[in-house]
Amino acid sequence: MIVKLEPNDLYFPDPHYGEENGLFAAGGDLSIDRLLLAYSNGIFPWYSFRDSPILWYCPMDRFVIFPNEIHISHSMRTLMNKGIHMLTFNQDFETVIHHCSQLRIQQEGAWLGDDMIKAYMQLHEQGFAASVEVWEENRIVGGLYGVTLGKCFFGESMFSLVPNASKLALIFLSQIMDENGCVMIDCQFETPHLKSMGGRHISYEEYMKYVRME
Repeated sequence: MIVKLEPNDLYFPDPHYGEENGLFAAGGDLSIDRLLLAYSNGIFPWYSFRDSPILWYCPMDRFVIFPNEIHISHSMRTLMNKGIHMLTFNQDFETVIHHCSQLRIQQEGAWLGDDMIKAYMQLHEQGFAASVEVWEENRIVGGLYGVTLGKCFFGESMFSLVPNASKLALIFLSQIMDENGCVMIDCQFETPHLKSMGGRHISYEEYMKYVRME
């Protein structure tokens, strides 16, 4: 059952009664308070196309990467050892999210427009969203961004302008998280790319135990 949310009513219904793919609510707004409430309960927004209402998802089957389980292939280790790329954390969030937006424009079923960019920029300014940047000389050629709460990183989008740049960003993120005692990267949906790097499925109940860790 999909519940309609009103902009001024800050709540979410029980996501256990949503559709099989995790969709359980539509509408509401992208205020900081609503987004923080959402992510703290494993909920994330998704626009299916430019003029659609905000769709809220909370799958009961979660696809995640644990930082200490990240898989680094031989070819990726070789690339990393070449020293071609420099990686930074949270140095140019705006550029990263705009690159991700351009990528999503080309993808059916994933819209990252001005309202979403504004919302996540506000989260970033408040310290609740972060990015990883992959540089080649003085140009950003890849990266990712997401929401940071507690000991978890909720991945939103990634991009590559050169081969394997987004993989480098994910490896770098995992290493930073592992070094700082963080426990989980929420990948939202399974992809072959993420599965090959160590992503796996856990239940919503197990997932929420990590989200609530302090």
